[in-house]
Amino acid sequence: MAFLQIAEPGQSDAPHQHRLAAGIDLGTTNSLVATVRSGVAETLPDEDGEHLLPSVVRYTPDGVIVGAAARDAGVEDPHNTIASVKRLIGRGVDDLKTLGDALPYRFVDSGSAVPRIQTVAGPVSAVEVSAEILRVLAQRAEKTLGGELTGVVITVPAYFDDAQRQATKDAAKLAGLKVFRLLNEPTAAAVAYGLDREADGVHAIYDLGGGTFDISVLRLNRGVFEVMATGGDSALGGDDFDRAVAGWIMQQAGIGGDAAPGLLRALMDKARAAKEALAGRASVPVAVDLPDGGKWEGQLDRETFNTLVDPLIRKTISACRRALRDAGVTPEEVKDVVMVGGSTRALRVREKVGEFFGTEPLVDIDPDRVVAIGAALQADVLAGNKPEDEMLLLDVIPLSLGIETMGGLVEKIIPRNTTIPVARAQEFTTLKDGQTAMAIHVLQGERELVSDCRTLARFELRGIPPMVAGAARIRVTFSVDADGLLHVEAEELSQGVKADIEVKPSYGLTDEEIADMLKSSIEHAGEDLEARRLAEQKVEAARVVEALQSALAADGDELLDGNERERVEAALDELRRVAESATDAEAIKRSIGALEKTCEFYVERRMNSNIRKAMAGHKVDEFE
Repeated sequence: MAFLQIAEPGQSDAPHQHRLAAGIDLGTTNSLVATVRSGVAETLPDEDGEHLLPSVVRYTPDGVIVGAAARDAGVEDPHNTIASVKRLIGRGVDDLKTLGDALPYRFVDSGSAVPRIQTVAGPVSAVEVSAEILRVLAQRAEKTLGGELTGVVITVPAYFDDAQRQATKDAAKLAGLKVFRLLNEPTAAAVAYGLDREADGVHAIYDLGGGTFDISVLRLNRGVFEVMATGGDSALGGDDFDRAVAGWIMQQAGIGGDAAPGLLRALMDKARAAKEALAGRASVPVAVDLPDGGKWEGQLDRETFNTLVDPLIRKTISACRRALRDAGVTPEEVKDVVMVGGSTRALRVREKVGEFFGTEPLVDIDPDRVVAIGAALQADVLAGNKPEDEMLLLDVIPLSLGIETMGGLVEKIIPRNTTIPVARAQEFTTLKDGQTAMAIHVLQGERELVSDCRTLARFELRGIPPMVAGAARIRVTFSVDADGLLHVEAEELSQGVKADIEVKPSYGLTDEEIADMLKSSIEHAGEDLEARRLAEQKVEAARVVEALQSALAADGDELLDGNERERVEAALDELRRVAESATDAEAIKRSIGALEKTCEFYVERRMNSNIRKAMAGHKVDEFE
């Protein structure tokens, strides 16, 4: 019997054609790619039948190696072999200290805010390293499926901030991939288990990967997941379990902490192998070649392993407790606990999680593959391969939502095409000393200036404690529910004073008007960018002027003689004049630079004066 292919007019030249799409779990220790074939989501193996791709990249003079071969070379070439790069992505140089000694690489002092690792192929960033992993996974998918991918869904931890999410998108772009969406890992896991098709209720996703831990409490309501609370630790995972076991081996074998990088990498490999073997055995033998040519052999039993990792597991349980408290639910209210991440294979982890939630965790799907499978299911929907009734999660915000900031600029808080429901928060501060109120102007649109966007609402936050400019912390939270209703809340964090309002973002806008606004943003992109740069420089000039005026009022007469003060005042007047009349951002920037150069000696005197005042009555050794 012949069947007719039915599709919406204009949907595709070949509406019956299955569009190739994939879900990618870009993990700290291992990464996977999955797709939907014949209605079944499955992860894709390489030529050797291996589904897991170790998230390790080795740089050599002859090229780049990704995966198991790179991981195996880590012992002999540790400085050019980069693992656990997910811990670095989207982080700045200042964040490195929070990672401790977990990433023993040689970082380049390039003056950039982005950490760069020195390799024989030159300095590389976390984005570039991640792109190499994504490129290999995409090639695997295209080779298996026999065609080019139309797009991918990449999973990220729920607590990844905007910088980490954008860096992940940048890596995908560098790898030549179109990203349909970044999907939170817990949501992907829930989708993989089909929880989105079950009865409404509360679900917990316990995700313990190689380098990150993520606990998410989700409420399913009519097919839509609401993230009630998230928690976790972006620097806690299976790598830390390995490190604890490696530390035990070093203690037993008498190996010092100053061991060579190659030996330390070998110890981590031994520790990981022992940890994995204990998932099915009561004890495992461990043997290590010592630097002096000798050999140490011992046994690691499950009881010792439990003692080593229990403190780490307790940290995850504490995060679970906080997440439930934030969500306002008890462990008994949680219907299902989904186990995600290879580290949840450890029986001790499953035991402790089951005890806390009072229910047997779900482990039916391979915990290494569950996130990739959920991502593949979403990618299949977003590629247009599913009927309309399965497109429930495709509602998006048609235009960006943001607030007005100084200089008549729009700070976008939720970008257009963000899937709803969604909540985003951003912190702002005051511009003037003693400011006790802030006007919140909510806007919609893609342009950079307030005058070119649409006003949605205005309200005021009052009761801000008087502080110096820049000291107050005002968190503005935008929440859009499944019906597109926007709730905006402003909160002063030190005193907890709040103000809020609800609006309907799309109210009064037709599809044609939305299209016109998008077209306008593209047509005026260049001039909008210049206008924004000019407005930002004017705001910066105002900040510099106000700060200098405040300083002069405080100690100008004390630290400056008549001629010096005259020079400073002249440079200050020049900046005011340029800021008021300039139509070029660079002119204001140069004038700010000129004022700062003129005031260098004054800044130095103020600093010395403040240090002397701070040290008055104290001895030097008290500050050591």
